[in-house]
Amino acid sequence: MGLTVLAIDAGNSKTDVAIVTADGEVLATARGGGFRPPAVGVDTAMEGLAETVARALTTAGLTSVTHVSACLANADFPVEEEQLAAALRARAWGTTVTVRNDTFAILRAGVTEPRGVAVVCGAGINCVGMRPGGRTARFPALGRVSGDWGGGWGLSEEALWHASRAEDGRGAPTALSHTLPAHFGLPSVYALIEALHLKQIPVLRRHELTPVLFATAADGDAIARTLVERQAEEVVSMAVVALARLDLLSEETPVLLGGGVLAARHPQLNDHIAHLLTERAPKAVPQVVTASPVLGAALLGLDRVGSDEGAQGRLRRHYGV
Repeated sequence: MGLTVLAIDAGNSKTDVAIVTADGEVLATARGGGFRPPAVGVDTAMEGLAETVARALTTAGLTSVTHVSACLANADFPVEEEQLAAALRARAWGTTVTVRNDTFAILRAGVTEPRGVAVVCGAGINCVGMRPGGRTARFPALGRVSGDWGGGWGLSEEALWHASRAEDGRGAPTALSHTLPAHFGLPSVYALIEALHLKQIPVLRRHELTPVLFATAADGDAIARTLVERQAEEVVSMAVVALARLDLLSEETPVLLGGGVLAARHPQLNDHIAHLLTERAPKAVPQVVTASPVLGAALLGLDRVGSDEGAQGRLRRHYGV
């Protein structure tokens, strides 16, 4: 059959895999659950991934491929990439294996060559950059301990913090003290805090408060607007640092915006990001990426096996890009 690639995009909540030929033909795809080695251990996480990969290989009529291109959540440090790469090599799914953080999949999905910067703002926030030849820029992206701020989870916590203090008098008034509890049909922030504490509202539903924050900001609430503007500042700060590390500030360079918060295209957030980039990195070209990240993992795999632009274009068309 010739050269083949197993592309893996494994995030915290779901995993997508694809079997792709060097000509850009998709032979099979499969979807599985989240990939969370820090929570369940590498062995257990790999077992879950193996089931998804096995379905794709069976559909494609293969037992192994030429190259495994894996973009994995929680591959935040080189030592973690090597640990996960060793675990993948032990599965003998491919002759060669490359492991990257899953943010690289979003970056590669949005560019026609491996050159640019991507900022992903989903549950958390992360940023990576790359240029031809393999040079990269990245951040640990482990939350506040590594200097990060925001993302959907962080924004919901900030909104709750301000709403709580507004309601009990410790902080400035904000409409968030009404809009946040109202989302869950509750009369007060106190009632919302109680419901979250007693798990009457599942913890994971806290992310639903982020769209409420954006709606409250759009209605003109000063504190909500301040939070949204700070998120824009954080996105641009990461992007500019990554561009500088790669010596791309003086070159026209795509800055890809991905993840649920940025893909939602909230005007106040995305417009402010574009404005700040114009000031601090005038050559940057911001664009929102909504393509499936597994496309990026597959394109990175095609880069590795030396596929031409025609193959990459064929693969992009398969994913509707």
